[in-house]
Amino acid sequence: MTAARPAGSRIPFGIVALGLVSLLMDTSSELIHSLLPAFMSSVLGASALTIGAIEGLAEATALVVKVVSGPLSDWLGRRKPLAVLGYGLGTLSKPLFALATSPALVLGARMIDRVGKGLRGAPRDALVADLAPPDVRGAAFGLRQSLDTVGALMGPLLAVGLMLLWADDVRAVFRVAIIPGVLAVGLLVFGVREPVRSRRGPRPNPLRPRELGRLPPRYWWVVGVGAAFTLARFSEAFLVLRAQQGGLGMGQVPLVFVAMNLVYALSAYPFGRLSDSMSHTRLLALGLVVLIGADAVLAWSSHWGWVWLGISLWGLHMGITQGLLATMVAEVAPADLRGTAYGFFNLLSGLAMLVASVVAGLLWDRLGAPATFIAGAAFSVLTLVAIGAGGPRALPR
Repeated sequence: MTAARPAGSRIPFGIVALGLVSLLMDTSSELIHSLLPAFMSSVLGASALTIGAIEGLAEATALVVKVVSGPLSDWLGRRKPLAVLGYGLGTLSKPLFALATSPALVLGARMIDRVGKGLRGAPRDALVADLAPPDVRGAAFGLRQSLDTVGALMGPLLAVGLMLLWADDVRAVFRVAIIPGVLAVGLLVFGVREPVRSRRGPRPNPLRPRELGRLPPRYWWVVGVGAAFTLARFSEAFLVLRAQQGGLGMGQVPLVFVAMNLVYALSAYPFGRLSDSMSHTRLLALGLVVLIGADAVLAWSSHWGWVWLGISLWGLHMGITQGLLATMVAEVAPADLRGTAYGFFNLLSGLAMLVASVVAGLLWDRLGAPATFIAGAAFSVLTLVAIGAGGPRALPR
């Protein structure tokens, strides 16, 4: 348990601005991504394995790039320039989706977009940790995650409206996505002030063994837990495919992300505040139990009622765990190595996402949708057992 929060403690404006930047960029990204699995399968003729491989490679690329951008931000002593570059690349990639005529071209656009995400991710998270007072760090990460997820909610809603307005002209919808992306870059440039960090001689290379040795064992345990969570939670593209099995048309596919992200957005900030005063081990365990429930109902039936329940539980588990894991990294890593810490955390998570998404696609194509979700539930159970075996002392608290 942490000490009581001081009465004057509050979340700095810079974190709110970073949350709004994330909101705008996620609106831009999800405007495309909410339609992309159905676009690839229905328009481009891609198989579930192909979709899983594209999603896995794209997300893995983003998270692998973070292992470079995070240490680079530590070495430079600056987070914001890398974040601006990353958000700029993400914005420039958006029109390419409208031009895609094959899964290979979609992969190229996704890779550019995710390189941008990789460049901005670790420096941005480290910047949140730099700006947040320790006693409201969980709330700060929860707020940024909640605003990010509001964008992930707005994007699919906008996609549904535009698909109805423009008679399912998906390529025209893709072209709109550049607008919120440009707004995100502008807000980051003019609305976020990076705290000044004192320089005492040249900074050592964060990737040298001596510097990496400063990351404590508890940090590497958090990294392992994060990777295990990712193995248990494959790409959300498979939620879309399950909803399509239940009869959801292409124009309504974005509603999958609306439902998931509505629950995610509503739960991220409250659970972030709760993490400032509650055992992290218990919250992680709760998140895994909820994920097991989501996998179970999605494996049980493709009827719309079960699918929407599973999607909602999926969003709830994200709200419980994603900000929490970011908070845990900040608590165990030295302040001058936070970018490096987030980089390695996301590298392992990226590799796990690649493996999980490809395996999920193989299971889907060969054994059917239920096998994919049963496998996810089984790995969630194993992760829950591992957390229990590690004990509360292995985690920050």
